[in-house]
Amino acid sequence: MDSLEIYLYGSPLLKRKTKRVGNLPEKFPEFLERMYATMYSDDGIGLSANQVGLDQHLFIADFALHDKNLSREIFINPEILEASGTDTLEEGCLSIPEIREKVTRAFKIKVRYENLQRETLEREYEGFPARVIQHEVDHLNGILFIERISPLKRSFIQSKLKRIAEKGTTQTEPITIQ
Repeated sequence: MDSLEIYLYGSPLLKRKTKRVGNLPEKFPEFLERMYATMYSDDGIGLSANQVGLDQHLFIADFALHDKNLSREIFINPEILEASGTDTLEEGCLSIPEIREKVTRAFKIKVRYENLQRETLEREYEGFPARVIQHEVDHLNGILFIERISPLKRSFIQSKLKRIAEKGTTQTEPITIQ
């Protein structure tokens, strides 16, 4: 299965809030499989639509990569309703390769989203899955994980960020599902 291009730090699409998902195109299941293939080929656990150039409020995650008792999921139009506790762990991002930093996030969240069948669900997540969801929802809102670290730490990685941006896509318009 063909992988999709991952948009890197510096892409304007990563800094915009994505559009709510309306009707899904006929070829959406094939696009989803390409998203999963892309995520797996880059050793990711989650991937937001805007990271592959699609301006839609959705992301995928495969929590089974972290915990075999969990599964892969799609989150369409996700919204975090509640958050509690704190947890600080190192994070990375497929759009910011080779940079990992400690980020503090809520330990437990309640999220409302639609699944692929467009059923609205409300579920609670804690620990690692909660972290992945918060990271991906941030992406959909135009926020990168490096914005959650101190300005001092960000200044230390500025030259790496500049090199990543130089390698990134030159495409400035979102893609469409074909």
